[in-house]
Amino acid sequence: MASIRTREGSKNLLIDFKYKNQRFREQTALPDNAANRKKLKQLLDRIEAEITLGTFEYRRYFPNSKNADKVEQKLNYERQFTRMGDNPLFGNFADTWYDEMRVTWRDSYASTIRTLLDTRIKPYFKDRKVDQITKAELLQFRASLGKVRREDGKALSADYINRHLKVLQMILSEAADRFQFSAIERLKPAKVKKTDVDPFTLDEINRILAHAEPTYRDLLTVAFFTGMRTGEILGLKWRYVDFSNELILVRETIVNGKEEYTKTDGSQREIAMSAPVKAALYRQKVRTEHSNYVFCNSAGKPLCRHNLLKRKWYPLLEKLELRKRRQYQTRHTAATLWLAAGENPEWIAWQMGHTTTEMLFRVYSRYVPNLTRQDGSAFERLVTQHLEVHHDA
Repeated sequence: MASIRTREGSKNLLIDFKYKNQRFREQTALPDNAANRKKLKQLLDRIEAEITLGTFEYRRYFPNSKNADKVEQKLNYERQFTRMGDNPLFGNFADTWYDEMRVTWRDSYASTIRTLLDTRIKPYFKDRKVDQITKAELLQFRASLGKVRREDGKALSADYINRHLKVLQMILSEAADRFQFSAIERLKPAKVKKTDVDPFTLDEINRILAHAEPTYRDLLTVAFFTGMRTGEILGLKWRYVDFSNELILVRETIVNGKEEYTKTDGSQREIAMSAPVKAALYRQKVRTEHSNYVFCNSAGKPLCRHNLLKRKWYPLLEKLELRKRRQYQTRHTAATLWLAAGENPEWIAWQMGHTTTEMLFRVYSRYVPNLTRQDGSAFERLVTQHLEVHHDA
């Protein structure tokens, strides 16, 4: 829905509206006051009316906007195929769709989409017109993915197959809306095998921390007792460590060696420091206070995740003869320890960056003794304590 507001750090108003299924924001030089809001509301009403009537001309309202060029390129692209009485080939439209959407994605997500398109989706459909691709072809494509074997000989996972289908159907849905043809009914996703968590016990944690070298020990202490993702730990900066309030502010992450926004908005959170974590961070501050990053190399740059796993994590597990597990299991470990200690589930969900407690009870409950009784004893205790039992005469 269109709106009038201010951007953070600016006192001037901007207008925010949708056109051609895309969101546009245009900054104005008007200060935020009632009179200017009224003026922009009238302008926005005219814009929305013209959009509805199909008479809206972006450049007429925003002659100096960079968005005007983009809109005109898109309109020319659509008019080209309208004049031809034809629709584009999938490969061409997929590239156009990617370029339009790229600005809304994180670098890591854009890289994933580009890989899915270039390796399998485009080669399969590139010479088909977008309006002539059928549901049967989508089913055949899904079946072909099921036969693909990776370099290690394993089949593609159901989750990875679903990613291909999701991207493909997003592109076809946009094409159907843009070129006015009936969209294909969405396919039912392949059933994804439930991932079982494999947290560490306190005994295992003690052994790992006792044998890890000091710098890595403090990183693992943070991992085991905060539930932070590895990328969040590697991207942690000293300005986000609040010793006075005993909080870690999760604001950024490192993905594929690049600093990025956190996985989701919900991942932006404040984590309470336990005593072991606070002590570990104080020790680390002595080592790396010269850098922006809490955990960094000698040049002050973020540590390499791949090197950590290859040279430290897996060799340490092997040395201790512990079951081989991803370092991500440290996050699951924190959740199970908090639950086992009887912490409030809502508080735990916030520490983990979850918006609800649903995942906690669905994923972790079996690791918590007496969290959910299934033998009827809790119910029996309730009724015997609070109800008067009546006997027949």
